[in-house]
Amino acid sequence: MELTASCLFGTEGLVADELRYMGFGGVEAATGQVRFEGGPAEIVKANLRLRTAERVMIKLGEFPAKTFDMLFEGVKALPWEDYIEKSGAFPVRGSSLDSALHSVPDCQRIIKKAAAVRLAAKYGLTRLPEDGAVHQIRFAIMRDVASIYLDTSGEGLHKRGWRPNSNLAPLRETLAAAIVKLSRFKGREIFIDPFCGSGTIAIEAALAAINRAPGLNRSFAAESWPMCPKALWTEAREAARGAEFSGGYTILASDIDPACIETAKANAARAGVDGIVRFKTADALTLPIPEGPGILAANPPYGERLLTPQEVQKLYSSMGRAWKGLDRWKQYYLTNNPEFEKYFGKKATKRRKLYNGMIQCNLYMYF
Repeated sequence: MELTASCLFGTEGLVADELRYMGFGGVEAATGQVRFEGGPAEIVKANLRLRTAERVMIKLGEFPAKTFDMLFEGVKALPWEDYIEKSGAFPVRGSSLDSALHSVPDCQRIIKKAAAVRLAAKYGLTRLPEDGAVHQIRFAIMRDVASIYLDTSGEGLHKRGWRPNSNLAPLRETLAAAIVKLSRFKGREIFIDPFCGSGTIAIEAALAAINRAPGLNRSFAAESWPMCPKALWTEAREAARGAEFSGGYTILASDIDPACIETAKANAARAGVDGIVRFKTADALTLPIPEGPGILAANPPYGERLLTPQEVQKLYSSMGRAWKGLDRWKQYYLTNNPEFEKYFGKKATKRRKLYNGMIQCNLYMYF
């Protein structure tokens, strides 16, 4: 099957690297997604182990769709009966951009009707019960070309299951994992997040250090599909546990807000890394930094909800002064402020455009 791992803009190369490392074939990065090949076993493995992807989907087809008739016929021609059993539910979600079919609700209705007509005819039914497993249909119509998918993940892969609560400005787990991956942290260096909030970056660093599959303790939509039997998931989870590492790690996380630290500790416990990450309440600017080498990765306040622009400028200037002498440290700062380097007082070695949800940010890298 042709599979697709959707991802945040700017992380496509990281997702492609993950897939190649895991041995998948046909890996090809595109905007906001990475294509690859596989069957049920690969669907299971990708869902369990991908750190930086948002969803794993089966691509069923792609065709021109300038009219509703074209959309209906294109969807109806797809082999829905190969994926959705007689009792299966099949809700529809999607988007349309720069296309004649710009009404998403109308496109949803047409796609739903076309799939239902095909399935009803194949199963000899006048009415489909839709009281079984959910097979979420997703579509994207771009420049009058429709792409049709089945979502195997269910909830987005950034929902690892360990963060029911977060601070006021949460960072997606998948984006935190991307920052850790870009830092090339392998567990051998000191790792510090001085603005830890709900602990996301530090927890993702710990999960990467011990090579724990991020989806190990959550469920997925395809777990209830006949094409992905329970035995596949059991075997894949056992293999993932067997691939974990153990050792001594120095991962430190701090925040000035005691409530954030309590939340972060609870999240780390749910993630099973509370014995690996050390949390403390502290002001980032006066936090004692151990002798390097090490990695300092942070998502300091943007000013979107937490600080005024003047307070952000003052904070970034203070950060630059406080950490001016960390020559043996690699430093990574994610912010949407385009003048970060000016306030920080130093030009970044590299910059990488990333998105925290819909917020365009830059990761400023110093090494």
